[in-house]
Amino acid sequence: MKNIIIYNLILISLIFNQKLLIPMDETQNDHLKAYGLVYDALKKQIKVEWLLNYKNGSFLMDGKNLIAKEALIKGITYYTINASETNNIYEIINNNNMDIALLEKAPDIAVYSPADKQPWDDAVTLALTYAEIDYDIIFDDEVLTGELKKYDWLHLHHEDFTGQYGKFYKNYKNTTWYKKLENYFNKIAHNHGYSCVHKLKKSVALKIRDYVINGGFMFAMCSATDSFDIALAAQDVDIAESVFDGSPIDNDYKNKLNFDNSFAFENYDLYTSPMIYEFSTIDYPPSHLPTTKSAEEDYFSLFEFSAKWDPVPTMLTQNHSSIINGFMGQTTGYNKEFLKKHVLVMGEDYISNQAKYIHGNAGKGTFTFLGGHDPEDYKHFVGDPPTDLNLHRNSPGYRLILNNILFPAAKKKKRKT
Repeated sequence: MKNIIIYNLILISLIFNQKLLIPMDETQNDHLKAYGLVYDALKKQIKVEWLLNYKNGSFLMDGKNLIAKEALIKGITYYTINASETNNIYEIINNNNMDIALLEKAPDIAVYSPADKQPWDDAVTLALTYAEIDYDIIFDDEVLTGELKKYDWLHLHHEDFTGQYGKFYKNYKNTTWYKKLENYFNKIAHNHGYSCVHKLKKSVALKIRDYVINGGFMFAMCSATDSFDIALAAQDVDIAESVFDGSPIDNDYKNKLNFDNSFAFENYDLYTSPMIYEFSTIDYPPSHLPTTKSAEEDYFSLFEFSAKWDPVPTMLTQNHSSIINGFMGQTTGYNKEFLKKHVLVMGEDYISNQAKYIHGNAGKGTFTFLGGHDPEDYKHFVGDPPTDLNLHRNSPGYRLILNNILFPAAKKKKRKT
């Protein structure tokens, strides 16, 4: 009888000491859904250890049968490991350029996006939907009425904060969707007491800036990155030509831009002509100039950071590939000449001196910018169908997006040495 009791106690101890390891190296069947699995575990109040640089950013959590069953159903590779195997992992982490970030709470996520469908999709919402991560759609009304404070993490959908309707005037001004966009934005502006769209959008950008400074985490891609920063610098000056607001630009706008107001960029020149599909010299290569580089020649490299000393950029660059295929957009990348000194470059094309993936602190919060429109569609044009992520479940580019989703939930774990 005594032996049976001891055996049962040992069995119970083994069961409760079992952990679920979600590898994120090349052995993972579905990297993108793995992020959704972790997010779901956090929603169920299961703490998750993010093993930075161990098997390319793997996840470790208590061996809950419910999570294991979900992983099996979704085709996510996982292993059940015992206490001895767990301790071996901790030892490896302790002795190498690795660390542990403890994930405790699923962040509340908002996507800044128009309610009406646009003639382009958005990589972040595609990633969130595929990974089955919950998010709310908010837009100008919600931002201006203080709703941002409800959220830990904000993504800026493909948006133009300068009030120039995405600089689509030359090619699309007579299309139905463009005219509908003008009417929709003007209606919002007038409802909030603004005389034109660029004043509305610059006020929205300022509200988002305050959200970040007060502790929010912001992520943006493509033209939402530089147009947001330009809008902050141009708070008190008209940079929109008359086709956009009925009034000419301020001829002295160059001297009135205040780069101290913005997050990432400074000392650039603007393209104010509505006939040029580009905002400024920030973008590299410029959208309005042809490039001779092919998709096969286009790639950028992720930097390796010290996991124990630089956990934030380490989290944001976790990947099973340090070489990422390039992808274009209205804003493809960033000319490093115009980056502020405090901005951290996490990924670059060193041959062309292009920064592709950048990060920085602003007050109590952070911003992360990723150039390009869709990591799995090299040239994504207006009207193209959305990317099917079932065909790209191991995409290194999409992993960069999803790293940012979990980043707000992370705290560096204190371990005994």
